[in-house]
Amino acid sequence: MDFETLTEPEWQQVDRIRELLDEQSVETARREIDAMLRTRPGHPDLRVVAAEVALAEDDPRAALEALHGAERSADPVEFFNLRAQASYHLCRFEEARDDAERAESIDPEFAGIHDLLSRIHAHLGNEDASTEHALAAAELDLEAFPLPLTMSDEEFDTIVQKSLEELPGDVRQKLEEIPVMIEALPDPQVLAGSDPPLSPDILGLFVGASLLERSHSDLPAMPPSIHIFRLNLLRECPGEEELAQEIRTTVQHEVGHLMGGDEGRLEDWGIG
Repeated sequence: MDFETLTEPEWQQVDRIRELLDEQSVETARREIDAMLRTRPGHPDLRVVAAEVALAEDDPRAALEALHGAERSADPVEFFNLRAQASYHLCRFEEARDDAERAESIDPEFAGIHDLLSRIHAHLGNEDASTEHALAAAELDLEAFPLPLTMSDEEFDTIVQKSLEELPGDVRQKLEEIPVMIEALPDPQVLAGSDPPLSPDILGLFVGASLLERSHSDLPAMPPSIHIFRLNLLRECPGEEELAQEIRTTVQHEVGHLMGGDEGRLEDWGIG
């Protein structure tokens, strides 16, 4: 099917929707792109924008659905970038890599695609490629994509231990019942086990039944545990002080899950 090019006023509307996304006005952006699609159903350029909105809504499946039929959009780099992002957040790392590499081949100066490739290769276990793309992203846009912190496993473990000792007493008491495990990255099978899948960029994860879910009749099972993810934390934090604070925040958040709090309740408790 052939589509007429968007008019200048329509492109201005598209720019407005992207501004709304930058401003975190996602609901308004959704209303505006849906209205545009009603007048231009299936238009590939509008499908690309709809995918951007879906990703802002944390709905990578909807983003992939929106991109069906968008291959002929005016911006193939953005098409492949968005499809790579959606696949990445669905833990389909090989598919994400292939699309990200297609975007990079068209625009090797796209800093964001190098950052995405760095994350993808980290989850695929390709450390050298991950580092190479992180360096490329930082060289192209250091402010947006600073290099991850670097430190030895022993240095990281020391910061974790000190951070845990600085947690409030009631939180430390709970940690006597549950171990804090340090892993490089989350297990893809664990991420994909939720619906929708958990983000590959998560900093920490509580695994097991919360205190509110347990009963005396429960059969023996794997003990609950808190997992924190070293590479994601090092990528997220600009310095050691910020790293220590993020570790405290992450562990306290996961202790909240141990106590039975969902994300909404954790927000109410001030540890969301």
